[in-house]
Amino acid sequence: MIPTQPRQGNLLGRALRFVRFSHTVFALPFALGSALVAAEGLPTGRVLFLILWCMITARTAAMSFNRLADWEIDKRNPRTADRHKLLPKPAAWLLLAVSALLFVAGAGLLNPLCLRLSPLALVVVLGYSMTKRFTDFAQFFLGLALAVSPVGAWLAVTGSFAAPPLVLALAVLCWVTGFDLIYATQDFEFDRRHGLRSMVVRLGIPGALGFSQILHLLLLLGLAAFGASAGLGRIYYASLAPVALALGYEHRIATTLDLEKINRAFFHSNAFVGIVFVTGVALDVIW
Repeated sequence: MIPTQPRQGNLLGRALRFVRFSHTVFALPFALGSALVAAEGLPTGRVLFLILWCMITARTAAMSFNRLADWEIDKRNPRTADRHKLLPKPAAWLLLAVSALLFVAGAGLLNPLCLRLSPLALVVVLGYSMTKRFTDFAQFFLGLALAVSPVGAWLAVTGSFAAPPLVLALAVLCWVTGFDLIYATQDFEFDRRHGLRSMVVRLGIPGALGFSQILHLLLLLGLAAFGASAGLGRIYYASLAPVALALGYEHRIATTLDLEKINRAFFHSNAFVGIVFVTGVALDVIW
């Protein structure tokens, strides 16, 4: 009998790697930016804490479900073959259940509307993981899953819908769909051989990269439209220039088809986009 390879690191560390906790930085700035505009300044500490709580628990639930849904697929993909070794499947199910319950609880502490909408939010963020089995538009569903974050943050502050977070949600959808098209090029051959569907498989790598560029141009237009709808000023609009440069750098790296470079540019560029965005909003709103 071949001995089982021991899992590396403590349980918490493995759980954080299992859900790629570091990638929380992608959606969080857009939720915080939406909250700052909704509050016309800093929200209360309680509301900020609960927004962070809901963002982290919703994403943890979504990533746990993604790992469980793709458990056998990931085992066959060389890029993801070690994911299932981080946690046993029962622990992954427990992580999913606990994080989903904590998300609903946090939404309930915000306001009644957030509580009523929390099951729908979970359906959206969990549902993405099943889409590549039946549609070519899986990347759009991932974009939708992250696009709910600025709307949810706005609702957390105001308890009502408005135009600015919906405009920002459309921008986030374009951003996430665009960068996931780049990321998904790594799995093009695997997905094609195993009958998994995506825009990259449908369009091919050159077509997917070209479409990603169009989506990121739409992102910049969407961010400008958000600024107009939210009444933001020169500081915010100035922040869009480094955002455009970061996206340009990401697309230039993507054309090399060097997987190591793509991974590095994917994380650094998109983290930079989010940080610059929320910094521009904060400086504009608070000053």
